[in-house]
Amino acid sequence: MKIGKLPPAILKELLAKVKIQDERVLLGPHVGEDAAAIRFGDKTLVVKTDPVTFTTDLIGWYVVNVNANDIATMGAEPRWFLSTILLPEKSSQQEARLIFEQILEACSSLGITLIGGHTEISHSLDRPVVAGCMLGEMEKQPIISTAGAQVGDDIVVTKGIAIEGATILARESKQTLLSSGISEDIISRAAEYLFSPGISILKEARIACSTVEVHSMHDPTEGGLATGLSEVAIAAGVGLLIDEKNIPVLPECRDICEKIAVDPLGLLASGTLLITLPRSDTSRLLAKLQDAGIEATNIGKVVAAGEGVKLRTAAEKKDLPQFERDELARFLDR
Repeated sequence: MKIGKLPPAILKELLAKVKIQDERVLLGPHVGEDAAAIRFGDKTLVVKTDPVTFTTDLIGWYVVNVNANDIATMGAEPRWFLSTILLPEKSSQQEARLIFEQILEACSSLGITLIGGHTEISHSLDRPVVAGCMLGEMEKQPIISTAGAQVGDDIVVTKGIAIEGATILARESKQTLLSSGISEDIISRAAEYLFSPGISILKEARIACSTVEVHSMHDPTEGGLATGLSEVAIAAGVGLLIDEKNIPVLPECRDICEKIAVDPLGLLASGTLLITLPRSDTSRLLAKLQDAGIEATNIGKVVAAGEGVKLRTAAEKKDLPQFERDELARFLDR
């Protein structure tokens, strides 16, 4: 198989074999869901595990943030983190220290406690791999799931695309981008996407949950915004109508993607939060986010499943592009 997520059909087949008999499990594994939820006394425990494999630069910072993001999409607060750090034989002690320090710094910035994990040197690797497990909690109340999107909802996205993908391209493939005619200034600005507008979606998730009636939230990662939208449709059993002109592609990302023939819709999009909510609440949410310095855009609406997942362009209404794997993986293979 090719690098990237398992194809949805295979993943769906595998997850269908999971039979949950513990009544305390409120949400188990499903296509499109970001985390699991377990009833834990008078609280709900929300749990997520995710690795970082596409980047080595600031890998410790990434792994904390991407796992925290998935906790936040369910309306929970990330609290405790465990990491598994796998290093190739050629790694130095200083590299191990840097990754550990990045994890500690990211945890500190988000108010998260590092509570354990595992570190080893492995003969089977040519680059570091870090997998995280994040635990969060929320009051005993209905969880927010990707499956909660309802027909008639507006679809709001925060910041823009593709924060993570553009950052990794700028940091990991700088020489290739320069040779493709992309200026050093554009590359430098894209490299800073990690911090501004930032890969964390915790702030906007908290604002959304405290301001309006949120039906669903989702963190689009591998496969970009297009795959994230498709996952919402699959999880909720709905259709989507997306207005192409409203999709906020960040300018440096657009410049880079045009030069290297990469579609920003299929590029790693962590840092963007997908929210579906009643249309009557949209203007209030957008205003609240704007007040907090967070750009947000209404890109479309949730429609009946029979209408499909469509992209409305200036010329036509067509199927939203599908990406067998992330555009970053395809670029790296080239």
